[in-house]
Amino acid sequence: MGIYLSTPNTEKFSEDGENDRLKYGLSSMQGWRATMEDAHTALLDLDEHTSFFGVYDGHGGKVVAKFCAKYLHTQVLKNEAYAAGDLGTSLQKAFLRMDEMMQGQRGWRELAALGDKINKFTGMIEGLIWSPKGGDNHDNEDDWAFEEGPHSDFSGPTSGSTACVAIIRNNQLVVANAGDSRCVISRKGQAYNLSKDHKPELEAERERILKAGGFIHAGRVNGSLNLSRAIGDMEFKQNKIFPPEKQVITANPDINTVELCDDDEFIVLACDGIWDCMSSQQLVDFIHEQMNTFIRTHPFHGGSWVCTILCTLSVPIM
Repeated sequence: MGIYLSTPNTEKFSEDGENDRLKYGLSSMQGWRATMEDAHTALLDLDEHTSFFGVYDGHGGKVVAKFCAKYLHTQVLKNEAYAAGDLGTSLQKAFLRMDEMMQGQRGWRELAALGDKINKFTGMIEGLIWSPKGGDNHDNEDDWAFEEGPHSDFSGPTSGSTACVAIIRNNQLVVANAGDSRCVISRKGQAYNLSKDHKPELEAERERILKAGGFIHAGRVNGSLNLSRAIGDMEFKQNKIFPPEKQVITANPDINTVELCDDDEFIVLACDGIWDCMSSQQLVDFIHEQMNTFIRTHPFHGGSWVCTILCTLSVPIM
């Protein structure tokens, strides 16, 4: 999917940050894509005791990834389950809420505001990368009220995005994932996947797709998407009989909760542009090499937990 450049754009955007609990670093690169379709969120202080990190790998356009980077964490905070300490449920509700929010006049207006171009023939909206940081206001009181307007019947974007999110609170790590981005933890140098790549050939994914009226051709859902879960992609979510979790493509995430221990060194959140090139263990080994080199030249003080976000390396999918 998408248009490719004759040579990759290898310019990188990188940033890092830390608080008294952990440190993170992130980097993004456009690669072969004609435009940057990915986004990320890094919030050291979602609240006083909680950090939030997310990677959103867009396809068919950039605004869904950008929308998620701006709003998904705000919906986590607003859900009543979050206040009750149920991080997993609040994440699941926030993922599904993204599809609801992108519909109707309000959804259309928000996507248009995030984009930089609207194709007058297809209605497709595109925009630049969005990367909110800790200083941004993420406690938005807007209740997303219904709006009347010429796009009141807008069913949502035809483009979409993966979402791989990690919340860290004290010694608890909660990972939510929809799509083929991935979260990996390094435990005493060993890589452990904390998320599952949602591909249509997986038995559970295939069963849901077929029951909802879809099909799989050449490893792609309805001959189009090579992943089976995503936010957006509303054309695949039009079965009026089934709930959102059972549509051909669903935004419903897998949730994985891990109790962190002294053997845990860092996590990695990355889109498939990384995993198409390296295995989880290869990437963990590479990061260890880089960290050891850095530590030898920059002595590390304190017991902060390190969260490494590697994201948005877009490569052609043949």
